[in-house]
Amino acid sequence: MHYKQKHIYVGLDLHKAHHTAVIIDCWNTKLDEIQIENKPNSFDDLLKWVKKHCKKGMTPVYGLEDTGGNGRALAVHLVEKKQIVKEVNSALSYNERKSYATTQKSDSWDAYCIAKVLLSRLDELPDANPQDIYWTIGQMVARRNALVKHASSLKNQLHQQLSYHFPSYKKFFCDIDGKAALAFWEEYPAPHHLETVGEEELATYLRKASHNTCSTRKAEGILELVKKDGETKRNYQESRDFLIVNMVQDMKRSRELIKETEAQLRQIMPQLDYKLESMDGIDVVTASQLVAEIGDINRFSKADKLARFAGIAPVRFSSGGKGKDQASGQGNRVLNSIFHNLAVQQIQVAKGSNKKQRNPLMHEFYQRKLAEGKTKKQALICVMRRLVNIIYSMMKNKTEYRMVTPLTDRQAG
Repeated sequence: MHYKQKHIYVGLDLHKAHHTAVIIDCWNTKLDEIQIENKPNSFDDLLKWVKKHCKKGMTPVYGLEDTGGNGRALAVHLVEKKQIVKEVNSALSYNERKSYATTQKSDSWDAYCIAKVLLSRLDELPDANPQDIYWTIGQMVARRNALVKHASSLKNQLHQQLSYHFPSYKKFFCDIDGKAALAFWEEYPAPHHLETVGEEELATYLRKASHNTCSTRKAEGILELVKKDGETKRNYQESRDFLIVNMVQDMKRSRELIKETEAQLRQIMPQLDYKLESMDGIDVVTASQLVAEIGDINRFSKADKLARFAGIAPVRFSSGGKGKDQASGQGNRVLNSIFHNLAVQQIQVAKGSNKKQRNPLMHEFYQRKLAEGKTKKQALICVMRRLVNIIYSMMKNKTEYRMVTPLTDRQAG
């Protein structure tokens, strides 16, 4: 008997209020379907229902797409009940749905497609391991990302408002959201607030706001630019001044919240005893992002599986004996993006006369791949693949990164 015949496969489509479960056997035959509420009291009903379809000697396997969001409570319950739970990448179930001539979209069909992926890729899918510490780190990373996105949106809004009030505002400061710049916009949101302000008074204010980095010449330059711009005051000016002050205050508060969130990450990350920050280019933010997406590294028996999970392992496209390896475009795209950004940093070369390489070994490896005839994109993917091996080893063994041995081509291909 093939080992897949010893299981039944339960695909779950997860939502905030309820979950839909579909059971199939090893022959892709749909055995049954059920819908349960997303609350712990209903999870045992699911287990009882699945048990009815388990013949003697058979074991159920559960497939969940979202083990860190809507499906976390269910995943935790199933793991605590010693069930086999696999994490199904949403890209795989999406491709399964699109593989049919007639595309369908319903909770039942989604659950069936998840079950089919579970059956076909049983050996490849990582085990779900929804531990509280990884989930908490993931929540904090998501919160920081939301704050950063909000701050970026505020900066764009501020650009828009300043263009009405100060046509030459971009010449005032190098960055419109620097400390001195924000202090200036908050105190003088429109030119009419500067009518009675002299050069020395403005210079004194800017020196205090910038910790003595702004000079009297800066104040003179700003006042001269304001004079050249001409009159910009319009009706309801007070309300529009309020908008700028309000945006600046929101930006300052967002930065404080980002710092507080990062401080929390610095407190909790050491509990995992990973030493990811020992690699140049990885700070607490990048390290926490990696941990949030990878979770417990023991879910992956080897680096190859982590590479497939991140969508970095190449896929062979060929026909008639001809073809080439290409990026799959699947896997965890967030994790793929993190590795991509990290790879770009590792091969960086400083500008100027010294041309210092950030990571000489990784830069040499990248150049060697280019010399072999690979495109820049392909060579960068090779660097990403090498980084997967390194990160996997560092997390698995909880070791620091050391640049002491030359790179090899093994598994970097």
